[in-house]
Amino acid sequence: MAAVIQLQRQLLDYTTSLYNEAYLDGQFTQLQQLQDESNPDFVVEVVSLFFEDSQRLLDDLTATLNQQVVDFKRVDAHVHQLKGSSSSIGAQRVQRACIVFRNYCEQQNTEGCLKCLQQVKNEYYLVKNKLETLFKLEQQLVAAGGSIPMQ
Repeated sequence: MAAVIQLQRQLLDYTTSLYNEAYLDGQFTQLQQLQDESNPDFVVEVVSLFFEDSQRLLDDLTATLNQQVVDFKRVDAHVHQLKGSSSSIGAQRVQRACIVFRNYCEQQNTEGCLKCLQQVKNEYYLVKNKLETLFKLEQQLVAAGGSIPMQ
């Protein structure tokens, strides 16, 4: 029982830090509230789809920005899509980096776009790592016989 309590405290502290450091926002809490006994892996499934989609978009953005002639409409469309999907799961820092990225797209500033792409990638990999750690903590807690506290 002490192990369960310790894991619950660790999970709570870790989750709190993700909000305090602006990795996540209230949208992630809303996503968690949609999860129930009938669909216990809902959040993990939605976030996994976000990871797959985002990686594809980041790869395409990298390829598009490395062309001799950059198709800024295509870049902007991908950044817009990434901004929307990051917003829908509450990945606040990714979303904010995408807003700056879109401004450089409007200016058709290749150098600015490349810098923003690197920033978006950094924020994406950070939040991906943080969420994977969160899900591992949740799995450990459940495996130890505990339940995940709802936010």
